[in-house]
Amino acid sequence: MTLKIIKLSLKAICNNKMRSFLTMLGIIIGVMAVVILVSITQNATSGITDSISSMGSDQITAVITDSDVSISAESVQELSGYGAISSVAPVITTNQTVKHNSESGSYSIVGITQSYFDVQNIAIQSGRLITASDLEWYTSVAVIGTEVAADLFGTWDAVGGTITIGDRNYTVIGVLEEQGSSLVGSDDSKILIPYSTAEKATGQKEVSTFYIKAASAGTVDMAINTVESFLLQATRDEDAYTVSNQSDVLETMDDVTNTMSLLLAGIAAISLLVGGIGIMNIMLVSVTERTREIGIRKAVGAKRKHILLQFLCESCILSILGGLIGLLLSFAAVSFYNAAAGSSASMNWGIGLAAIAFCAVIGILFGSYPAAKASRLQPIDALHTA
Repeated sequence: MTLKIIKLSLKAICNNKMRSFLTMLGIIIGVMAVVILVSITQNATSGITDSISSMGSDQITAVITDSDVSISAESVQELSGYGAISSVAPVITTNQTVKHNSESGSYSIVGITQSYFDVQNIAIQSGRLITASDLEWYTSVAVIGTEVAADLFGTWDAVGGTITIGDRNYTVIGVLEEQGSSLVGSDDSKILIPYSTAEKATGQKEVSTFYIKAASAGTVDMAINTVESFLLQATRDEDAYTVSNQSDVLETMDDVTNTMSLLLAGIAAISLLVGGIGIMNIMLVSVTERTREIGIRKAVGAKRKHILLQFLCESCILSILGGLIGLLLSFAAVSFYNAAAGSSASMNWGIGLAAIAFCAVIGILFGSYPAAKASRLQPIDALHTA
């Protein structure tokens, strides 16, 4: 009996192909909206998370926000003597116009110590790093990112070249390994010079930002507490500084992106509800058009539950079939997006299956009233109505 009801339902749907397709269109659009938006959002989230994670969970950033607070680089370096902290890297950052022959551009100039490379976990692809002697003798040398090298020299082979920062010439002694763009910035577009040279050039003696590398992933919390205690003692104001770790940023990102995914899915789900209303409307029209058919079937012995199941089955088939078509079109749309945007977004099949299940629920909910109305028709009334 169940198989017969399904066949009758499919026959009724096929007899009105265009109307059935237009009825499913709301469901198709709804499923596509849910799956595509969530898949692309989660792909973007994954990229941001990987970018933050690549910086290392053992890295801590301290920023002094109160301009009236003065802390020297020497006092900051004392933090490296604590067991929970591996190394400390104070920095001086400024933006200046940099020139090489006829080429010029505005870049971030960062005064660093030797420990910067270890704390930030970066390396060079050619040349050498900034050494202790560079810091001691205030040498005019620079390690540049690949983007700077390409812009100013037209090639990454820039070691030995000369750049002009302000009114002072610097010799390029190294080129960093390419890092690529990321949410938190990249050293590809930075120029690193000795910390002592940056102090002399900018006249800045106090530290406003420094990076800390914990001894291990297990000592990060202890290292953060140590840094906070040091800054509180130095500033006497807990609002004068901020101390953050990559895990804190990741947790915040997870909360934000999860909320965004739910919001987008909720907005897109409205299309499914609209599609459900469309199914109810068409099923009511179908009941009116097929009144005579219902009367004949009841007259020859069909029970109320058989009529109820047939119309409910039609509603569910319309809804689920629309969902499956939407899922297939979503896969095609995501593949097209990857090809056009050079992305690597992947279909979230879990969300897709959840959308199909939601379609089934919509088919049952919005098909129940028309099915119940059809099943309540009396044979004699139905035959007279025709």
